[in-house]
This record gives sequence, C-alpha cells and structure tokens, in this order.
Amino acid sequence: MDLHLPDDLVRGIDMSEEQWMLDLAIGLYVDRRLTLGRAAELARISKPAFLDELGRRQIPINYDVDDLEGDLQTIAALRSDQLMRKS
Repeated sequence: MDLHLPDDLVRGIDMSEEQWMLDLAIGLYVDRRLTLGRAAELARISKPAFLDELGRRQIPINYDVDDLEGDLQTIAALRSDQLMRKS
C-alpha cells in the first residue's frame, strides 16, 4: 500500500518520512491495531528502539490481564518441565 499525504494538509509540518511512519506506527500501536513488533516494522526501527520511543513519549506498553495470564501459564509450564528433568 502506498500512502499519499496531500501537500496542502501537511504544509508547515516539518517532519521527515521516517517521523511520519513512526508517528503512524505509534498511533496504530496505541489503538491496539498493531503489535509492538509490527509497529516497529512499520516504523522501520528495532523493537528496542520502538520501546525506547514509547518510553520517551511516556506511552505505556500494551500489556493486559490476558497477557499476564498467558505469561504465568508459560512460566508454570517451564517450571514443570524443569522439575521433570531434575527427577
């Protein structure tokens, strides 16, 4: 997809294409339309750089109760596997 922004709408806004892409990626991430990884790809930067930019702008990462429950299940499974290996 090519995105065209009419000159008259962006006139006077001093931003590079990279800055536009970063702002678009952040907006889509905040709206939960993109994952962190996909947003970083859209912005053409690494995940750590994207996280740094979110922090600089004081934007929290998308992490909710479902994410926490999934992480806790993963940790429990890993612990179970480790206990099985030690036995």
